[in-house]
Amino acid sequence: MTAAGRGMRWPRPLSLAGFKSSSGRTLVTNDAVKMHTELPGATRTLPPQKSFYLKTFGCQMNVYDSERMMEALASQGYAETENLELADLVILNTCHIREKAAEKVYSDLGRIRDIKIARQANGRDTIITVAGCVAQAEGAEIVRRQPAVDLVIGPQSYHRLGELMTRAKQERKAIIETEFTENAKFEVLAKARKRSTPSAFLTVQEGCDKFCTFCVVPYTRGQEFSRPTAEIVAEARKLVDAGASEITLLGQNVNAYHGAGDSGSTVSLAGLVRALAKIDGLARIRYMTSHPRDMDDDLIAAHAEIPQLMPYLHLPVQSGSDRMLEAMNRKHSAAEYLALIARVRAARPDIALSSDFIVGFPGETEEDIAQTLDLIRKTGFAQSFSFKYSPRPGTPAAGLGQQIPDGVKNERLQRVQGLLEEQQMGFNAGSLGQTMAVLIERVGRDTTQLVGRTPYLQLIHVTGPASLVGQIVDVTVTGFRQMSLTGQLSTDIAAA
Repeated sequence: MTAAGRGMRWPRPLSLAGFKSSSGRTLVTNDAVKMHTELPGATRTLPPQKSFYLKTFGCQMNVYDSERMMEALASQGYAETENLELADLVILNTCHIREKAAEKVYSDLGRIRDIKIARQANGRDTIITVAGCVAQAEGAEIVRRQPAVDLVIGPQSYHRLGELMTRAKQERKAIIETEFTENAKFEVLAKARKRSTPSAFLTVQEGCDKFCTFCVVPYTRGQEFSRPTAEIVAEARKLVDAGASEITLLGQNVNAYHGAGDSGSTVSLAGLVRALAKIDGLARIRYMTSHPRDMDDDLIAAHAEIPQLMPYLHLPVQSGSDRMLEAMNRKHSAAEYLALIARVRAARPDIALSSDFIVGFPGETEEDIAQTLDLIRKTGFAQSFSFKYSPRPGTPAAGLGQQIPDGVKNERLQRVQGLLEEQQMGFNAGSLGQTMAVLIERVGRDTTQLVGRTPYLQLIHVTGPASLVGQIVDVTVTGFRQMSLTGQLSTDIAAA
């Protein structure tokens, strides 16, 4: 799974570090927690409550993991705070896809260390935790570079967060836990899900066995592992009962999903989608991120046959050059990718396509970048990620010769992004005047603005009452920009 570059923004929650009282969470604002009683205007002050601050970097998988950690901490009596100086526990859930993201973690740790020292002077302890893919990849190196860190915890051990925090307090030394334990964390963390936004994430698969030469995922998330189908369906039902109308199935290589089904059978992603589509109240299903090699006929057919499966597909290609694709160990050609896209469009002609592109991979030439631009023109994308190649320690590509100068990468990236942005603007322009079913996800910047998503994952702003949040309503598109649409509620809804 890749980090976002200019040219697209994935849907993200408002903030994992902060929250609003309307959400039902407790906001820690000072040394005591004020809880509202049922009587209008009445409050009572309770003793100080332990609080945590959580910052999430990177992909939707990290968002999902952060939400599960937040729920687990709430069940242990912790309240979330947006103020670092009030936090008894600080968690950075990190991303290792690009060098800049990893270095940002160390920059943040320096600031958090200073806050920890200041709190210690006032007799207050702070546990600093580094979680996620940087934790998995760098382990003890994190503590060496920043000794103030108390806990380093990999993506497979979040369910042990409480136990490991206790150990860190008792032993007064840094605890490093980066073992791969497959399904254990899901069995524990999924049980805590009690509320949901209208659009929710659900991790169904982790890890990757493809070993693309630029990618750290096999080393930070491990081998491909798929959760049992019944477990996923049960969690999805909980989400729907808690208010979700749309669920996005997550995995580093999600269309390689092969979970255990009934009577020892193996279920594909298409089979999982079909099972989820039977849940009453689940109106929309999405999935990401996929690999072209795992896009089989059954999954393509599902896009034509299952109304709940949205007409949107994120299918990374990375390059349009066969020479680069071979160097990346992608195991498919540009022609094979284009043929696959043709099959998908034959099944679902209106599908919106998205992809990932790496510019400046070692050895890339002008001919290679020209072939990438040609593939983009032949395909036509609704939205895409694109970014400069960033060498990651331990990956085969990091040791290759012919590294491309940064200035050349920048110039090539501008060309790729310029074309992708032109295509995104054209796709959005094609929506003008159409009436679409829009899932209203939240209130916007003011109380009259609503923010939703079209079936094609376009962000759209409309004017309407907050009571529509969580509903799917008809909206006519009245305007467009590169990154979003504007629309008007249907006459019947607006008059209600």
